[in-house]
Amino acid sequence: MSHYELTPSSTLIAAQKSLAAEIKPAITTLLSRAETYIAKLERKQQSLQARSELLGGRLEGIRISSTSRKANCSDKSSLTARSYDLSEKTRSNKNNDNEGRAAQLKALKQKKERLSYTIERLVLQSQQRQRQLRLSVAAS
Repeated sequence: MSHYELTPSSTLIAAQKSLAAEIKPAITTLLSRAETYIAKLERKQQSLQARSELLGGRLEGIRISSTSRKANCSDKSSLTARSYDLSEKTRSNKNNDNEGRAAQLKALKQKKERLSYTIERLVLQSQQRQRQLRLSVAAS
């Protein structure tokens, strides 16, 4: 047969308060770590989504350029008689010029995508810093 003693409610209340006082800083620390980790994961998710969109745009650009190359090849096969009159040098200069412009256009589009990605990343960082500032002001 076990023997149990009853403890007064004031002792229980004091023990609860003492335990709560010991645990509260640890809980606060864990919550702040969890919030920081969640924010980090959100940033990573947004970063990955932005990168996915960027790579999707690049892939689409590659598809478009390969389609235009195929169209150029079929256009070349249906050249008119007037096109045959152009000298080989003139045609190669025009092709080189068009290819140069196409390459320049492609490079500019890629630069634009990189810059928009960078801007989006900086905006997200700014928002995160504002969020952290609000949290630190609210905690004070």
